Amino acid sequence: MTNHNYCVILAGGIGSRFWPISRENCPKQFLDPLGTGRTLLKSTWERMRRTFPASNILVVSLAKYKPLVEEQLPELPAENLVMEPYGRSTAPSISLAARVLLQRDPEAVMLVSPSDHHIGDNLLFDKAVREALEYVSAHDVLLTMGVVPTRPDANFGYIQVTGGKDAGADGCPVKVKTFTEKPDPELAKVFIESGEFLWNSGIFVWKAAVIRSEIQRHAPEISKVWKGWERALGTPSESGFVQRAYADSPRNSIDYALMEKSDNVWVLPVKFEWDDLGTWDSLYGYFSRHNPSGNAEMVLGPKIIRDASGNVLFSEAKNKLVVVRGLEDYMVIDTGDVLVVCPRDGKSMQDTLSEVSMPEFADYK
Repeated sequence: MTNHNYCVILAGGIGSRFWPISRENCPKQFLDPLGTGRTLLKSTWERMRRTFPASNILVVSLAKYKPLVEEQLPELPAENLVMEPYGRSTAPSISLAARVLLQRDPEAVMLVSPSDHHIGDNLLFDKAVREALEYVSAHDVLLTMGVVPTRPDANFGYIQVTGGKDAGADGCPVKVKTFTEKPDPELAKVFIESGEFLWNSGIFVWKAAVIRSEIQRHAPEISKVWKGWERALGTPSESGFVQRAYADSPRNSIDYALMEKSDNVWVLPVKFEWDDLGTWDSLYGYFSRHNPSGNAEMVLGPKIIRDASGNVLFSEAKNKLVVVRGLEDYMVIDTGDVLVVCPRDGKSMQDTLSEVSMPEFADYK
């Protein structure tokens, strides 16, 4: 392992799909929805510290979350906290991080990780990180980690590999054929049965110079806003430059802006335990596996649960009795100032979020 290896943790999302525990002033990466005693951001930091020194880990987040990042990651060097003025999704975030690294180290290899995923099997994960860094150090490619699926799951994105069913069986990187974002349940079953698809983990590895070049080629609308960046860096005009760049930058994910367009994308099949924890339904999948009733029960106080299955039950009040009887496939979420009772399906929560976005509910966002 060389000192040219860096980790970039993306921690600027607002986590709206995890409302009402995830709010604009404190989104899910700064919370502990799994009850581990560590926030998702802190868990990600500790996971990456097994491979990278603190000096080689950057955290990219929104300026308004700076106090939360500093509080939760006191070991993070101040110069490694990269602040974005506005949320523009992952493509602008990664473009900015790559440029910051290239100013420090023209040979930088960067692993990009979300801050809000669950990853188990530490040894398998650390091994995959080492293998990915070694491969990218020797090849000018865009590499993503694809998790070998254990079930059809419509909540995840999928990566189709070239070479058919046995491609990647030896654990070596494989050329990517297609990306599919959250297929319907029936199509997810077809994907799994074909043996040609992996879950898209959202963990990427590439040389900083390569990702900058690929963004310039496939997403020039993002790269052009950084023209003149080098002259502004380290000067009194740097902050204003970043403000203007983000104001002019389109909002786009790295998947849509680049990965689905480039012909230079490879995937490393991995087998560590992984979940993107993107929605209440994904949290249901995580907890319900360990409950014979099929409920995801995250209730801190006393509870009586009878004749109920397939539910997400959440209450952070230690002095409140929660009683649920005869309920199936529902969400009951109590945060003190918000009580949500609705069917456990994506549409119900989306409809709820659209209504909460109205001005009269601003205090609850």
